[in-house]
Amino acid sequence: MLWGLPPAGVTAAPPIAAGAGDFSIDDLAIRSTKLEAAGRWAELVSLCEPAARKGTLSPALFARYDLAKIHCDLARRSAELAFQRELAQLSEADARQLYADCLGRIASHHVEQPDFRRLIERGCLALEVAVNDADFCRRHARQATPERIEQFRSHLQRIVSGRSIASVAEAETIAAWIARAAHSAVGVPPVVTLLEMTAAAVGGLDEYSAFLTTGQLNDLYAQIEGNFVGLGVELKSADDGLLVVHVIPGSPAERSGLLAGDHLVGIAGRAIGGLHVDAAAQLLQGPEGSLVTLAVLRGKGPARAMTVRREHVEVPSIEDIRLIDRAAGVGYLHITSFQKTTATDLDAALRRLDSAGMRSLVIDLRGNPGGLLSAAVDVADLFLDRGLVVATRGRSPEEDFNYTASQPGTWRLPLTVLIDGDSASSSEIFAGAIRDHSRGRIVGVRSYGKGSIQGIFPLQTAGVGMRLTTASFYSPAGKPYSRVGVEPDVWVQQTARPDVSGKPLSGDAPLAAAVEMARNAAGRSLAQPVARRILPR
Repeated sequence: MLWGLPPAGVTAAPPIAAGAGDFSIDDLAIRSTKLEAAGRWAELVSLCEPAARKGTLSPALFARYDLAKIHCDLARRSAELAFQRELAQLSEADARQLYADCLGRIASHHVEQPDFRRLIERGCLALEVAVNDADFCRRHARQATPERIEQFRSHLQRIVSGRSIASVAEAETIAAWIARAAHSAVGVPPVVTLLEMTAAAVGGLDEYSAFLTTGQLNDLYAQIEGNFVGLGVELKSADDGLLVVHVIPGSPAERSGLLAGDHLVGIAGRAIGGLHVDAAAQLLQGPEGSLVTLAVLRGKGPARAMTVRREHVEVPSIEDIRLIDRAAGVGYLHITSFQKTTATDLDAALRRLDSAGMRSLVIDLRGNPGGLLSAAVDVADLFLDRGLVVATRGRSPEEDFNYTASQPGTWRLPLTVLIDGDSASSSEIFAGAIRDHSRGRIVGVRSYGKGSIQGIFPLQTAGVGMRLTTASFYSPAGKPYSRVGVEPDVWVQQTARPDVSGKPLSGDAPLAAAVEMARNAAGRSLAQPVARRILPR
């Protein structure tokens, strides 16, 4: 991820776990066809998203995947009570202005020149999905009989067919006509139609741009800050509900006894199998101090009830700080994400390891999806005394920027960096800078290949926002990261079978290789860093 703050922070969405897309095109076609027929949209998205983000889906498969995304996004908005409350208070004029503002931001900031006709057509597809969705119709389209839905589809075709849609103004006019047609044919309030078209427009730009509901925008800011109210678990989708991938140390989840590898199959008395991960995770949310009861599967036994209190949770971006080989002075730490305080926290961790006798360092970036671009630059600056860290380039000249290192506070100890297929965005910025400046050795497998930058744009209406791809970023040597990634100096593939939490059951071969390299380099002299104060960029 590459996150930042308003008015246009820098962010990117995290990748799906590596391996999820390791299927042949024929296999993907067969699996996705079955999932589409069963209406298992969240599973279809999870199946196809890795290939979509790598640009390897056929047009037909991509269309199926995009349809599944529309279904999942609709369910996510329908399930969010805060968004539905904002929607109920919005006027048609405000909704139309929101749509125009959104398209204006796309026209001025998106990395590619927008195709307004395609955005309108995706909005029409999203409306067709909506008026065939039982929950949406119960809320907003009580007149949506099969005959009226067919009438509405004909209206859409007549409105769009043969018309010029080449500007924000033309798209806004077409959207207003569509809103009137939806109200006339199936009873959907114009406000709802315009919001659905807004969400569809942003979501159809690329694989990382997205419309952000009130809750999603707040969640994103909480991730940037590294704190939130919740249970303190990292989750991913599973067939029966949610898999607990990681439990934050000291969190209420840890104190309640939740473990990595547990399956959450029910939340507050509701079975969650088949729910999209966002919709299921939303059920975990609530006010600080409130309790939630989970149905937890562990091993082969029956599910058991576990009650957890929602509390304020600090999310550490640096974990497992230790001398992994005390005799050789090899330090080790794992950067899990790049947050506001990561560089400052890392500098403190290095001083602690230095006091304990560190002479060489292993930084583990495996599984790190990214975070703030500025944090990646500041972390790289701790190890580089000069030169380019990363360059950004966009369609707008204001997106072109060169981020450079400065000499004060540079740590000069030997460095080894671990990466894997889930190391993305800011992780790749850091690893690529270390590689191109020959500052350390990179060990593992090729990184994810997430090379675009997203800005966070809060909109002035309804408490919503958008995550918009604004630029691509390049290594100090001018190499792109998008769909390429960072190639390690030493390839080491973890071949051991993983357990349910994704961790290998036997030895960690990449880590062992990195420690051996760091051990061999530990004889170099260590120049102490001068005192430095990490300033926000």
